[in-house]
Amino acid sequence: MSQLAALDLRPGFLVSFENRVWSVVWWNILRNDRRQFVQMRIKDIMTGRIRELKEHGDTKYEVLEKDEIDLTHSYQDGSDEVFFTEDGDEVRCPKAAAEDALKWPSDRYIGLLVNGTLMFVRAPETVEITVTETSPPVKGAGSGLKDAILENGVKTRVANLVATGEKVRVFTETGEFKERA
Repeated sequence: MSQLAALDLRPGFLVSFENRVWSVVWWNILRNDRRQFVQMRIKDIMTGRIRELKEHGDTKYEVLEKDEIDLTHSYQDGSDEVFFTEDGDEVRCPKAAAEDALKWPSDRYIGLLVNGTLMFVRAPETVEITVTETSPPVKGAGSGLKDAILENGVKTRVANLVATGEKVRVFTETGEFKERA
C-alpha cells in the first residue's frame, strides 16, 4: 500500500478511507488565488454509498494495490454478483461493487482484485447498445445531436442520422455518444 496526495489520485483508484475501501469515481481540481483543492466523489465498495469530498491538494490517501482481470458476468446470487474469469474460475463481489458496471450490457468487464479478493467491477470504456427511443432521422441536418433513450434506460444525445433500433457506441463513464456501430 502506498500513500498519494489527493492531487495524484484519479478515477478508478481504490483508497482506504475511514477504515473502508472506496473507489474514486470522479475527481476535479479547484484553484483559487492561493491554494489548490481537489473535489472527489468516492463510492464505498461494500455499501454503494457515494460521498463527496473537498480536500487540500496535499492531503494523503492510502492507495490499495490492485490487479485488473477480465471477467464475464454470470448471475446474481442474493446480495452477490457472480463473475467468471477467462480461466473459468468463479469470483464474487457485493452487488454495490458491480451495479454501475452492470447497467452497461457487455461481454467483458474489468475486475479489480485487492489481496486476491474481487472488490470492484467496472465496464469497458465503450459499449455497443441499441437505441430504443428517438425522433426520426434528420437527413441533411449536419453533425447535430438529438435526444435518445438507450436499451438500459440511459438518456443521451445521438447523431441526427441515428434511428430507433440502431446500435451505437457509447462511453460508459459519461454516457456520451461516440459513434454509430
